[in-house]
Amino acid sequence: MVFGRGKKAKRQESAELEDVQADATPDPAENAADDRRANGPFDVSEISSRDGYVDLGALLIAPREGLQLRLEVEEATQRVVAVTMDLEGSSLQLQAFAAPRSEGLWDEIREQIGQSVGGQGGQVEEIPGDYGVELVAKLPAGAPDGSQGYRVARFVGVDGPRWFLRGVFGGEAALDREAAAGLEDLFRKIVVIRGENPMPPRDLLQLRLPKDAAGPVPPAAPDLQQPERGPEITQIG
Repeated sequence: MVFGRGKKAKRQESAELEDVQADATPDPAENAADDRRANGPFDVSEISSRDGYVDLGALLIAPREGLQLRLEVEEATQRVVAVTMDLEGSSLQLQAFAAPRSEGLWDEIREQIGQSVGGQGGQVEEIPGDYGVELVAKLPAGAPDGSQGYRVARFVGVDGPRWFLRGVFGGEAALDREAAAGLEDLFRKIVVIRGENPMPPRDLLQLRLPKDAAGPVPPAAPDLQQPERGPEITQIG
């Protein structure tokens, strides 16, 4: 006599197989966290020494020949709200924010950036990149000849331990990966200092001018221009 399995047994076996497959599926968030810990940007707890960096408060910047830094201030409060790296004709604007301990901000912020850009008559496109999902934004802008054109920016976001780092590539680096190579290398070397004080998620981490230290100047230290009001494509929070 031949015995077959009943429907209940088949359903149970199918459910167990699905559970095994789910366990074996890589978690994108875990992969992104592992990549960040290995390749940067880094949390200050993940480096052995702060020596050799340009100290801007919440961010430590690795020096590089030809790099210029611009600190951007908010007119109403006169606080430093962003630092922009200028290198080889392209730019990278940096902002660091407090984030929840248990979850990242980038998925939600991408949606808000899209809404902000769309509200300004622009367009956004999600693309895969070295840091996960990135956004390429096209914003209406006047061309030198008076015609209507577009200004392109590429947004990247990295979720760290209780912090979120946003970068906005401008110039050739917004569209050309080869042109962005130098700035992307610097972005990987950034160190974020979250601090231990409680902060609401999305609050800006404090940036400041470098301290006038008496120690040795890092080799190939970047030129640091005085704080100025810089263009911001979108706000967070």
